[in-house]
Amino acid sequence: MTHPDLSRADWRRSSHSGQNGNCVEVAEANGCVGVRDSKNPSSLPLCLKAQQWSALIQDIKADSRSL
Repeated sequence: MTHPDLSRADWRRSSHSGQNGNCVEVAEANGCVGVRDSKNPSSLPLCLKAQQWSALIQDIKADSRSL
């Protein structure tokens, strides 16, 4: 499996991220939504298709409402 080149992607961090360094970063490029650990930016990011990303976000929102 090949991974899209995200080396020049504009990685973003949630404004809800704390200062403790436990953050997830997201970037969109080359038909992929990349997700990576901000503490290890050189690791291979998870690459999701747009539909997968949308489903993940919907699941996270649904789970947070049930807390």
